[in-house]
Amino acid sequence: MSCRGYNSEPVTLPNSLPSILLPSPPSATGTPLSSTAPTSFAIGWMLKHASPALQYRALVDVAKYRADDARLAVVPYASHQGLRLLMMQDSDGSWPGGMLSVPKSGELVGVGTILAYRRLLELGWDPESPALSATKRLLFRLLAEDENPAYLSEMAVTATDDDLVKRGRFMLREAAAAALAQAGYESDPRLRGAARRLTDRIGLYLRSPLAQKPWIRLGNQHVLPAEVAAPSFHTLLMLAHMPQFRSEHHEVMDRLQTYLAQPWPRQQPIQQVGAHLIEQPHLVLGDFMPTRNSMDADMPSSLAWIEIMARLGFLRKHEGWSRLLERLLDDRDRKGIWHAPRSVVMPEHVPAWSWPVMPLSDGGGSVDPTSIDVTFRLGLIARLSGRAIELL
Repeated sequence: MSCRGYNSEPVTLPNSLPSILLPSPPSATGTPLSSTAPTSFAIGWMLKHASPALQYRALVDVAKYRADDARLAVVPYASHQGLRLLMMQDSDGSWPGGMLSVPKSGELVGVGTILAYRRLLELGWDPESPALSATKRLLFRLLAEDENPAYLSEMAVTATDDDLVKRGRFMLREAAAAALAQAGYESDPRLRGAARRLTDRIGLYLRSPLAQKPWIRLGNQHVLPAEVAAPSFHTLLMLAHMPQFRSEHHEVMDRLQTYLAQPWPRQQPIQQVGAHLIEQPHLVLGDFMPTRNSMDADMPSSLAWIEIMARLGFLRKHEGWSRLLERLLDDRDRKGIWHAPRSVVMPEHVPAWSWPVMPLSDGGGSVDPTSIDVTFRLGLIARLSGRAIELL
């Protein structure tokens, strides 16, 4: 059984694969051009060992097979992880874990609504499927910063005054905008309006002297004053999935690219919020991934960062990130399968913004699920960065 992919010779696929996973091969038109050699992608191995969701995404997002075949469209819904998340969902489209709660390592119980929604998108679920449509309505309510106290979810416990309430609503608005952008609702005027306000806010900050020297001293520590409007990881994710919007705000995007390349300060991001000093780990203060050690220390977040930079168009323009991607690609064997070096860490706890990215594997097989996840993600990043893909 064979197929032909972009920039590749015919590829033999395992005979045991169900025919539903073998749609018509992609057209040769629109092949991405790259100044580097094609990046290999182990599509045959993925179809043999990956979960249904990763099989689907490998075919559609990396190999660029047609996704309009009705038989192929049902494949992601065979994901065990996706079905477990579906069974946890309440009738109003929410999950019991609030909005941005990160469950314990390797578990799904206690996951927040925004993170569960994004994980289902990562698993290849259609945004217009009944389960995700119900959640979409909640996210648009968050986008409008609904003043109903119930919409603060888990943040209501610590939102003891107006300043903290405002902060909580703003954070949820950013996260909801990122989720809706990832779902493909860029043209919705409600999302575009929220994105414009967020981008204008960031643009003013990046043009101010605070962007270079944001710290003030309070007592024995350096903190961020209330005026600091640094971009968050959620806002970067939103922009990454809004290409048309980015082209309309190219000046801010140019400033943002320069800002993200500056060194990350040593201080923890603690900000003055009214009368409070609050940790703000979701704020981006520069280059999140400057070295191999920082990349290996949290592989899920590193892959999420590189993917966001690839979608923004910044990856190819940054020598350091491109070099780190090459090192990850070098960690693959001759069959294109990634194997974790000893220095790589899969932390027990990852930040909310990167939790939905992995693991997407169902586990339980003979192959390390992390190898499957990272092999897929590297192929996706290579595709997003404009590289030609050679299917193996």
